[in-house]
Amino acid sequence: MSWYLDTAVVAAAVGLASGAFVPALIASVPEPEPEPSLIPADDEARFSRPVDDPKELYVDVAALRGLRWTSAVVSAVAAGLVGGRVGWHPELSFLLYLVPVCVALSVIDWRTRYLPTRLIAPSYVVVGVLAVLAALLGSDWASLRGAAVGGVSAFVLFAVLWLVPGGMGYGDVRLAGVLGMALGWLGFAQLSIGLYTGFLLGGVVGLLLSRLRVFHHRHTPFGPHMVLGALLGVVVPHQLEAAFGWAVNGLVSLVT
Repeated sequence: MSWYLDTAVVAAAVGLASGAFVPALIASVPEPEPEPSLIPADDEARFSRPVDDPKELYVDVAALRGLRWTSAVVSAVAAGLVGGRVGWHPELSFLLYLVPVCVALSVIDWRTRYLPTRLIAPSYVVVGVLAVLAALLGSDWASLRGAAVGGVSAFVLFAVLWLVPGGMGYGDVRLAGVLGMALGWLGFAQLSIGLYTGFLLGGVVGLLLSRLRVFHHRHTPFGPHMVLGALLGVVVPHQLEAAFGWAVNGLVSLVT
């Protein structure tokens, strides 16, 4: 796969501008109804980032020092990588839309362990409409079907995992559907690698954070890992596929 330097530069500039609005986006989210913690208070208190009671307010998260420039830089890097990989194609529209939204969701989930519907639900509409327009512009109906299949399959997969006691939250299920739409448009490799990498990062990093007593394993934020996995699925899917294959073959050879 080739890289498109001109698209990367323009996309990075768009990401830089849109990322600066992440704090305002976070501040616009209404507060959810409080939910009781299922973890005993004395157990939760042993962790450096326990579930807050009350939850940290979104306006306080938005006012964090340095958040504006940090989110702008992160969005610029992510958008530049996406633009450099995708090039001047219609699907770049919904991919660039998702960059600041996913950055905002990652910040919120990391700070509060919530993935608010107010940001995710409209993204289904925006990504869906832009995907249809992209299909019309490029007469690419196969990719549109891939987006539909990817969104449904990712949502169903995460919904099944949500039903497992002690599993992920329903916000992760909603986010999976949006990410599945974007990855499914790009292809099965991007969809499978993006989702699997998110699972792998969530499992390994989540276990590490739990062992280090940063987060309780029941409340480890999974959204940032899903977002990073999806980004890697867009940017380096075939490289990751080869790396995972090499790792599996190495484990098989060790066992046998």
